Amino acid sequence: MNDYPEYFSNEEELEEALSRPSKELVKMIQRLDGDIIFLGVAGKMGVSMARMAKRAIKEAKINKRVIGVSRFSSQEHRTFLEESGIETIKGDMLDMEFIKNLPNVKNVFYLAGNKFGTEGNEPFTWAMNSYLPGLIMEKFKNSRIVAFSTGCVYPLVKINSGGSKESDKPDPIGEYAQSCLGRERLFEYGSVKNNTPVTIIRLNYAVEMRYGVLVDIASKVHKNESIDVTMGYANIIWQGDANDMILRSIMLSSSPAFHINVSGSEQISVAYVARTIGKLLDKKVKLKGAETDTALLVNVSKCEHLLGTTHVKPNKIVAWTANWIENNMPLLGKATHFEVRDGKY
Repeated sequence: MNDYPEYFSNEEELEEALSRPSKELVKMIQRLDGDIIFLGVAGKMGVSMARMAKRAIKEAKINKRVIGVSRFSSQEHRTFLEESGIETIKGDMLDMEFIKNLPNVKNVFYLAGNKFGTEGNEPFTWAMNSYLPGLIMEKFKNSRIVAFSTGCVYPLVKINSGGSKESDKPDPIGEYAQSCLGRERLFEYGSVKNNTPVTIIRLNYAVEMRYGVLVDIASKVHKNESIDVTMGYANIIWQGDANDMILRSIMLSSSPAFHINVSGSEQISVAYVARTIGKLLDKKVKLKGAETDTALLVNVSKCEHLLGTTHVKPNKIVAWTANWIENNMPLLGKATHFEVRDGKY
């Protein structure tokens, strides 16, 4: 896992790194019974996660189907998955008939959801984040399920608090975060009702070279734009590490549902990262606002105990990101809005 290149020179190298399975994942896949389906596979993490699962199956020298479900607004994603040996199914998951006709698969990874553009489109956000999980829990009640959630279900906490723990009471800010808590509640309800094993992943800021908090900061530095430091700190995790941990978390599924925070243990300082990238890019850094004493932070001690520590540390990801931006490499063009404190996305 640690023999990554000094820098990524193209997307092919990046995709290889993001989908590289650990030895622990390969061993888990050997023990896991049943095939695997990814719902909402064409999002920011689904493609690399599905490919990682397929690579782990191949390395384990076993046979399992890996299926990816999405609207596939980008044919490129569908082709890439199919070339990687992953079956694809195209359709609208808000269509009950489409859901009913999906194959019954033992292991389900639920990645669907809506965040950006929530403001002014609240009904669709609630449908995707809270209504759809109810449909999924009925369809796959005899499966085991890993469901994506977010650290946004927690309130802002003091910088020196160590971050929100899974046992802390959720207190979401804004409709997006509220709808995500709704998503959790539907998975929790179905888990208890049908005795379905579920793991709920409260993820904070998975990053790679084309998307994430570091890309947002580096892009602003590169363009000589000001960086808001009001939300002064964040947890981040290399997406390859997040993929690996989340895939292995299916073995933690239980009824009632099991909750786990997934992110890096180090709190990054937005101002420090900006200045570091400024030095790497030889750019003057413009900061605006004043750091507050609270931020959206999670405690990952449970995750580290059960799934181990991350392989790639923030300083390495910062260097990779600066190099990627400096060389004008492709980006996804989606800001994280990490600086938002009122929950309006």
